[in-house]
Amino acid sequence: TPSGPRGSPVVRCRAAHRSPFPLSPAADPAVISPQDPTLLIGSSLTVTCTVSSDLRLRAQDLYWTLNGRRLPASSYTALGPTTLSVALTRLNGSRQQSGDNLVCHSRDGGILAGSCLYVGLPPEKPVNISCWSKNMKDLTCTWAPGTEGETFLHTNYTLKYKLRWYGRDNTCQEYHTAGPYSCHIPKDLALFTPYEIWVEASNRLGVAVSDVVMLDILDVVTTDPPSDVHVSRVGDLEDQLSVRWSSPPALKDFLFQAKYQIQYRVEDSSEWKVVDDVGNQTSCRLAGLRPGTVYFVQVRCNPFGIYGSKKAGIWSDWSNPTAASTPRSERTAGGCDPKGGEQNTTLRRELKQFFGWVKKHSYGCSNLSIKLYDQWRVWLQKSHKTRNQVGKERSTRCRVDSEREKNIRNSRNHPKPWTPPPPKAWTPSWTQWGPISAPFWML
Repeated sequence: TPSGPRGSPVVRCRAAHRSPFPLSPAADPAVISPQDPTLLIGSSLTVTCTVSSDLRLRAQDLYWTLNGRRLPASSYTALGPTTLSVALTRLNGSRQQSGDNLVCHSRDGGILAGSCLYVGLPPEKPVNISCWSKNMKDLTCTWAPGTEGETFLHTNYTLKYKLRWYGRDNTCQEYHTAGPYSCHIPKDLALFTPYEIWVEASNRLGVAVSDVVMLDILDVVTTDPPSDVHVSRVGDLEDQLSVRWSSPPALKDFLFQAKYQIQYRVEDSSEWKVVDDVGNQTSCRLAGLRPGTVYFVQVRCNPFGIYGSKKAGIWSDWSNPTAASTPRSERTAGGCDPKGGEQNTTLRRELKQFFGWVKKHSYGCSNLSIKLYDQWRVWLQKSHKTRNQVGKERSTRCRVDSEREKNIRNSRNHPKPWTPPPPKAWTPSWTQWGPISAPFWML
């Protein structure tokens, strides 16, 4: 069964002859004219059905159906004792690409003859030819069927290619490998020599040929997704994860460069965030994450500059998602000095803004920004631990101070009678002066 442009089986127009009348072996019950016509959308057509003389049927014993629907008698005309015509006006595109069923019936519903109507449009020039080579071993091309696309007729697409300066035309054989309009060339491709590639579209109403695309296999190379992707925690830093991966093994024997992209999302979200400035590193630090959260991470590769190619390269597919979680935050609120807490909150906010600026204006995954950020995070966590300990000591001092204040208030409410201290005998003494030193802020 042939396939249409979308890869689905084509159901052919069929008009079986099931006459209820006895006929000679060589006789047909009826003849339809014209048989299986092809028309442009909007055309009009008159079709006749002539019954065999072996049948005792007249024109008034006949009727027509189109795709199973009975056509109105007002469109019929008897052209003779055994001939009935039907007028079809302003025809729409065929409901199925294999043609519409126009059938001549006897009065009791028997099928006497049938014809296929092909109503549609000629193909348009295929556009947007795009090709890529997986590790320089094959070539896959896709295209679009033209501005309108739908012709209402079964349209064949043929991808052809040849070496630019010599060689014969070759025809691609493996279709629908990367979508409805695609073809795959599995082997026997030349490097360092450009190809000419084009697509031909044909149906019952004509042929259309695309523009010729010239490409070098080295300019359209893509590769497999990065392998061995590992995502791990960065010590106790609750807002960071480390991502590491391996370069594409299929290109290890070729001279090329690579750049990578990372995308990540939280477990309960479908929105991915992309880090597109990783460069050619095979590791990266994701910072500014939420503590105690599961993240899914994917990596993809773009090989470029293969054997000196100047093209940008083509991104690979994303690797399979790899999951990891950030540590939970151990921060606790406390302390007796609310003003000090407000000052610390302001300081943390300013530091966060500052280092956010550093990360934004520095090259992604650069050692400088990550080193500064790590030092700040370590200092901030230590300061939280110290503040918690100081908060406990302050709480104890607060309880002591409250007891002292209570005693002072009681003493004010119930003063004791004043008793003068006993007189002390005066004894002269010499004061020894040491060398005078300047205050530290004057040194």
